[in-house]
Amino acid sequence: MRFSESAAYILGFILLSSAASTHAQETSKAIPSANPIRVSVDRVPVGVTVVGTHRNFVQGLRREDFRLYDDDVAQEITGFFPIQEPAQVVLMMENGPAALFIKPSAMRAAEGFLGSIAPTDKVAIVSYSRVPTLELDFTADKSKAEEELKGLSFMDGYAQLNLMSSVITTLDWLSSVPGKKTIVLLSTGLNDSSPADWQVIQRKLESSDVQILAVSIADALRTPLKEKKLSLDERDERKYVQAGFAEGDRILRLLTSATGGHVYFPMNAKEFTEAYGEIAQFVRNEYRLEFVPPSEDGKLHALKVKVRPAWYHVNYRQAYFAPEPPSEEPPR
Repeated sequence: MRFSESAAYILGFILLSSAASTHAQETSKAIPSANPIRVSVDRVPVGVTVVGTHRNFVQGLRREDFRLYDDDVAQEITGFFPIQEPAQVVLMMENGPAALFIKPSAMRAAEGFLGSIAPTDKVAIVSYSRVPTLELDFTADKSKAEEELKGLSFMDGYAQLNLMSSVITTLDWLSSVPGKKTIVLLSTGLNDSSPADWQVIQRKLESSDVQILAVSIADALRTPLKEKKLSLDERDERKYVQAGFAEGDRILRLLTSATGGHVYFPMNAKEFTEAYGEIAQFVRNEYRLEFVPPSEDGKLHALKVKVRPAWYHVNYRQAYFAPEPPSEEPPR
């Protein structure tokens, strides 16, 4: 069976990145280990962004402007942090064939993003293929982050893309980091992790205070390089490639929606810049609410946040897992 032009192009990058991967992973810096995410018995954090009728981010809201519900039961907001609180952003970037293909436009947009967030906001850089690699730990020095971005080599990754497990590892690391946290994920959404991982990551996402905003890098690859008459085999290959990217889109939507985030599908350099510009606004305009969980039953609880006036649109994660009941010590 003969590959179509676009499929062969993708395959070439896969083989190219695989050949260069072994040395890079031997010298990479692993994500710091941490205990699995658990909801604090004292507080449940909820990040919230508020958007007006013209898609403008609403600032200057106070604690009394919000209403928070746990399984439709109103809760007292015991902690309130306005948007002025510095954010901590992880730029998490796929290090594989697709990333090599779109590097110029994506990197320019990422550098623009660094210039759009507040000077006090901190940035870390993580790349992933088989495993996540901490390229740069949190720093408020944006020039240092830009230099790290420019120095990234997308020849260093594996063709195997364990997106789900890499997100889990990154969430575990962030569980020990206090304050507002956001993952900005640059990815095709392609995932070679075990399907069973979704059950694990869903629980972590829904019990985490980390918002995920994703930028898909798949559009440049799923578009044929040249339009031509295709054979039956080539049409089948094209359908196979398109189905793979459609599944990647679905995964990115799952990851982001579970945390109250959003996914962008830019098709060119201009749209990459626009996506990062809006993400910078999300990061800079997040309120943080906290409440005491009303029960310790280990179950999934639905969250609802309302704001005054009612026509504002609010973004927030939709659920959390309550703490497990206290374990009873066996009698002596």
